[in-house]
Amino acid sequence: MPEPTKKDEPNGQPEESVAPESSGAPPPPEISLEVSPPPEAVAEGKEPVETDGKKPESTEPVPVQAVVAQEPCPAVNGSIQPQPGGVGVKEQAESANSTLKEEGTCSPPPPDDAKPAATTPSPTPQPEDASSTKKLSVELPNDSVPVPAMGRKDSVWSLGEGQAPDELDKPVDNPPLSTLLIERPLSGAVTVGGDITFVAKVEAKDLLRKPTIKWFKGKWMDLASKTGKHLQLKETFDRLTKVHTFEMHIIKAKDNYAGNYRCEVNYKDKFDSCSFDLEVKEAETGSQNIDIRSAFKRREHKQQDDTPEVDVWEILKNARPDQYEKIAFMYGITDLRGLLKRLKKMPKEEKKLEAFAKKLDPAYQVDKGGKIRLVVDLADPTVELKWYKNGQEIRPSPKYIFEHKGTQRIMVINNCSANDDAAYSVVAGDEKCSTELFVKELPVKIVKGIEPVKTTVNERIELECEVSEEGAQVKWLKNGVEVPTGVRSRYRVKCEGTKHFLVIDDASRDDTGTYSIMASGGTSEAHIQVDLKPLKVYQDLQDMTVLLGQPIKLHCEIYPGNVPGRWYRNGQLIQPSDRLNIIHRNKVHRLEIAASSLHDAGDYTFVPEGYSQSLSAKIHIIDPPRVLLDSLNFPDNTVTVVAGNKLRLEIPISGEPAPRVVWMKGERVILESGHRVHAETYSDHTSLTIEVTEREDTGNYKIVLQNEAGEATASVKIKVVDIPDPPEAPLVPVVGGDWCSMTWEPPKYDGGSPILGYYIERKKKQSSRWMRLNFDLIKETTFEPKKMIEGVPYEVRIFAVNAIGVSKPSEPSKAFTPLAVTSEPTMLVVDDVTDTTVTVKWRPPETIGAAGLDGYLVEYCVEGTNDWVISNKELTEKTRYTITGLSPGCKILVRVKAVNAAGASAPRTLQHAILVKEVVEPPKIRVPRHLKQTYTRKVGETVNLVVPFMGKPRPKVTWLKDGNPIEPSQVSIRNTDCDSIIFIRKAERSHSGKYDMTVQVENHVDTAILDIQIVDLPGPPQCVNIEDVWGGNVALVWTPPKDNGNAPITGYTIQKADKKTMEWFTCIEHYHRNCITITELVVGNEYFFRIFSENMCGLSETATQTKKSALIVKEGLQMKTQEYNDHDFKEAPKFTQPLINTFAVAGYNTTLNCSVRANPRPKVIWMKNKITIIDDPRYRMFSSQGVCTLEIRKPSPYDGGMYTCKAINELGEAQVDCKLEVKGGFTFYELMQRGVPLHLIDKYMTESKVVEQEK
Repeated sequence: MPEPTKKDEPNGQPEESVAPESSGAPPPPEISLEVSPPPEAVAEGKEPVETDGKKPESTEPVPVQAVVAQEPCPAVNGSIQPQPGGVGVKEQAESANSTLKEEGTCSPPPPDDAKPAATTPSPTPQPEDASSTKKLSVELPNDSVPVPAMGRKDSVWSLGEGQAPDELDKPVDNPPLSTLLIERPLSGAVTVGGDITFVAKVEAKDLLRKPTIKWFKGKWMDLASKTGKHLQLKETFDRLTKVHTFEMHIIKAKDNYAGNYRCEVNYKDKFDSCSFDLEVKEAETGSQNIDIRSAFKRREHKQQDDTPEVDVWEILKNARPDQYEKIAFMYGITDLRGLLKRLKKMPKEEKKLEAFAKKLDPAYQVDKGGKIRLVVDLADPTVELKWYKNGQEIRPSPKYIFEHKGTQRIMVINNCSANDDAAYSVVAGDEKCSTELFVKELPVKIVKGIEPVKTTVNERIELECEVSEEGAQVKWLKNGVEVPTGVRSRYRVKCEGTKHFLVIDDASRDDTGTYSIMASGGTSEAHIQVDLKPLKVYQDLQDMTVLLGQPIKLHCEIYPGNVPGRWYRNGQLIQPSDRLNIIHRNKVHRLEIAASSLHDAGDYTFVPEGYSQSLSAKIHIIDPPRVLLDSLNFPDNTVTVVAGNKLRLEIPISGEPAPRVVWMKGERVILESGHRVHAETYSDHTSLTIEVTEREDTGNYKIVLQNEAGEATASVKIKVVDIPDPPEAPLVPVVGGDWCSMTWEPPKYDGGSPILGYYIERKKKQSSRWMRLNFDLIKETTFEPKKMIEGVPYEVRIFAVNAIGVSKPSEPSKAFTPLAVTSEPTMLVVDDVTDTTVTVKWRPPETIGAAGLDGYLVEYCVEGTNDWVISNKELTEKTRYTITGLSPGCKILVRVKAVNAAGASAPRTLQHAILVKEVVEPPKIRVPRHLKQTYTRKVGETVNLVVPFMGKPRPKVTWLKDGNPIEPSQVSIRNTDCDSIIFIRKAERSHSGKYDMTVQVENHVDTAILDIQIVDLPGPPQCVNIEDVWGGNVALVWTPPKDNGNAPITGYTIQKADKKTMEWFTCIEHYHRNCITITELVVGNEYFFRIFSENMCGLSETATQTKKSALIVKEGLQMKTQEYNDHDFKEAPKFTQPLINTFAVAGYNTTLNCSVRANPRPKVIWMKNKITIIDDPRYRMFSSQGVCTLEIRKPSPYDGGMYTCKAINELGEAQVDCKLEVKGGFTFYELMQRGVPLHLIDKYMTESKVVEQEK
């Protein structure tokens, strides 16, 4: 069907008129807009909006007139949404209290200002040619501003009245609304020159800080910057109610202050706002003064009331552009530019022809079982037609018959029932029309009514009624209330054709009443009376006396036998349970209790149901006395109490009647009137009370119970416990450096409870403060206090502890002073051995203590014996001692003790026996690592090399240079027992060479070679020639220098100079080749060139200059081109520096280094004992600029072996080997024997000791 015309709807939604609350101001001018509903309403089949609450009776749509509300009136089922682009419609964020009022009745506005405004639901679609349209009164922009206020700008904080035309089409971004305001500012009026205050309140219970509030006039003017003598903003906070109050005071109002205002509140992600209006009225000056504006307003208001509403949109659409301003002035349009923009964007209407010449009526009615015909007349008979029932398409069937008569389309519905009561619609092309069908049912009449019944209880009652129609719905009532007919109901309802029955199987007196049946066409009622049957008692209940625990049986016989009854005990209803059984068999009623209890005694009553007569009997229960000690869970019936506490012993007893109780201790009876010890008796227990228990209260207590059923006795033992006596003073037999050993005896009296342990306290003799040594009880009678200060006298004492508490402290022990011997001496080694003496040395003990160190005692014994001989009769304070007078060839053991006032320390003994004989040790040279490679120094520097060695007796050392003896005037050599030093004060190039060192002990010889290289600056190149000149280029060739300074040439520096100035400029530095081409030379200049040589010491002192100059001529000359063959730099791997056999100390990182030259770059592989090293965390491999390094982290003797470095590339491979020997895990003597330097041994021993302490 054709799409309805949308007027003033840029976003496809119907525009609705909203207006702020008015306070009596004259209504603004209105514009009537013809608004058609959206197509969604047509698809959903919604009913037209009804203004009077009744269903329409004609097929024509009812026009709905909506006007601007003077008071807020909420609409139904909806809320006003802001519609951007509407003509003169204010957004919801700007006026939250604006509402839409329908023509007709309207409920008064709700008191809560915070409720959102409501709107009317969407109307049903209207045909394009409908005679009536829905009109909305739309408030134009700035309508609320009086005419005199428009165009005036004399206020310091007034705002322009209209929105900029360029910003009309921009969407307004409104933050999400959230209820923050609990009191909103209301619209108001004020006379010119008067004051007015607007108040907004925000509740701060759920807010962590003060919210932010802004006051606006119009849409964008912030009033915070306009405060002054006419405008004041105020904020207050009430701490009791936790409410923020924000006030805006307008002082001495002017005409242009009138308009719309807005208040916005923000807090984090919450937002709330409200709009209000201010009307400024002219002050009344008397009847002779005429208010032109007021008169204009009255005329305008009257004209508005008398003049019918017009559609401005239609007038503007049909008018010429030169008439727009005239129309705007005529109808009071202030925002003409905005109105024309919206008019331009409105889609043009396209008229479409209607498909229906005659539509369905709004509603039809038919009797149940009747037939109905629905007829429509089509304008185009060829249009496809479809019928729908409740949105579901209807197919032809015997019930639904479709007929065609010319342009008429007819649907016949046969045999109408309640299911046919529905909404029907017919669709022809794109158009649709709807109707409703109402099915009227005929009333159901009662043919035969129900009859009254009179019967007795337990009889069957059946009420019968006959109606005029089968399957009719009827309702049964009792005393005007509908009878329940559920599954668990006593009432049963059944139907047989036109007959209906109500059945009560087992009647009771409660069924008495008036019963009625109700049908749609009438009712019928009757009275039912249910009476009781007469009661006869054949056997009454008998009184009984029963022993506790025996069964109880109550028996009676009554007539009639089918009458149920209830049993009561002492007026309380008895319910059946596991131990109580209620039996009813014909006339006999029995109550059986399997095992009687005291609660079963009392008056029993049997009441037949429905009768006032009852049967009664009395049951009496008796029980012999008993003492219930088992319930107390006392071990061996013994009660333990702490001395000094109060004891109240409650013993449960039983017996019916209550027994007499007597307490006895021995032969003494405990009376109830006793002062400290007394007894009390109650119905279910007896108690013995001792106010303050004493040790003498310990003993056996007897309880005697008596009543008419018998006698019982029991015995209870009371044990009074106390804290133990203090132990005797402890003894301290052994005293150490910071500890002692103490013993004591248990206390004589343990307080009646076993001793659990002891606490020990200690104090200095001069102090009065005792310190607890143990927080866990010590169960033994010995203890070793520790962490005492040497030389300070101490005392100790003991506390005994049992389950009751801690005893008083014992007497203090005798004072004792801790003193400790020193620890054993350290680092005991053999320093020297001769044929008759042995020299040992050691280091002081690690711990000396407060007693100090008096000296050392050296002892020795022959191996195989245990006879230790004191070598020094007097203590020696030195840490080195020589034992003399020994027999040559014997083996002795040596030990050393440290002695102080506390005695001698533990001895430090040599691990191995010493052979008293001077030992010949083969010499061994320990070449330092940095001397295993070429030792390089510059001319003039000092050379100081130390080469350690070992051997006994003292070796003989000789030095040779290049096979010749060394001249002492050139090189100084100094030899000691363990090393040799070569010293050159000022090195010269003549000192370079290979130095041979020979160490000899008797027939044993060891040699080492040191390569010393003294380097100097190189000489200049021998000859520099200009090989060719072409263009701006010069080719130079030179020969290496004759003197390289005893070091390889690392490069050349080339310089150029203009013949005119002879100022030298560097062309290139660190150049490695012997030929070069100098480019970018200036044409017409003549150049000289010179070259410096460079080695590791630097540039040569002089340079070699070209003999001839090079003249750069102009272009046009031909350059002689020579053939040039690229040099092949590829090379198989070759080690320029091999690996060197190395000695390493266990625990210290060591590295293996070598250098290789190859092109392309080779792959380097490290191997140990011919096995490749891969992903081993103990090894790290480096390769930089051809230098290959293998780092071994903290090696051990296991890491010793043959190491190989292999380099491989595509041209070949090469490898070098070396042997690594790891020294470690040995004693000081063994390291000395193996030639390890003393400073390395000392460092190794210190770190080993630290590692052991950490472990």
